[in-house]
Amino acid sequence: MRHRLTLTITSLLSILFVALHIADDIVRGFETGGLSTLRAVLTLTVWLYGTLMLAERRSGYVIMLLGSMLGCLVSVAHMRGAGLVGGRIAHTSGMLLWVFTVLALGVTASISVVLSARGLWGLRRGPSR
Repeated sequence: MRHRLTLTITSLLSILFVALHIADDIVRGFETGGLSTLRAVLTLTVWLYGTLMLAERRSGYVIMLLGSMLGCLVSVAHMRGAGLVGGRIAHTSGMLLWVFTVLALGVTASISVVLSARGLWGLRRGPSR
């Protein structure tokens, strides 16, 4: 079905946007880039494996659902308080990339949440036609 391909594409884009966001935070000095980043690398690795290797299995849908929910959480977290361009990010260069990444992550992760939930629901009802 087409929604499976769309889910794979939006999940891959979400992974890319999370990685860009983390890299941008490290470059700006918001994150240290030390061993604490290893947790993010492991999370992205599991998410990527679930997207590519477990795509039409229940475990793959669950991994993509959890990863996408995490992507939505990142977007929501940055839109609270001072907003996207307030706080420490306000007077730094390259804000366009940072804001674009957060917004694009929110969009792709939201679509991935819906599609992975739909995929899980479809497995519950039986194989699709």
